Amino acid sequence: MNETEARSLVLDVLSGIAPEADLASLPGKAQLRDELDLDSMDFLNFVAAVHARTGIDIPEADYPKLFTLDGAVAYLRR
Repeated sequence: MNETEARSLVLDVLSGIAPEADLASLPGKAQLRDELDLDSMDFLNFVAAVHARTGIDIPEADYPKLFTLDGAVAYLRR
C-alpha cells in the first residue's frame, strides 16, 4: 500500500467514526484522540475498521503507533 492509499483509507475510516470532524485540516502529527475527541471505544472501532478493511492484524502493543495520522499511515505502509 502506498502513502496516498494508506492516508485515504485512514481518513475514510475516521470519517465514519467522527463524521463531524474536518479531516482535511487534520495535522499529521496531532493525536487523533485529542484532535477528533475520540474516546477509547472510538479508537478501538478505528483499529477494528482498519483491520477489517486491510486484513492487517494490529496487536494491542502496536496501538500507540496509530495515535497520529502520520503514524497510522506509516504503520499501514510497512
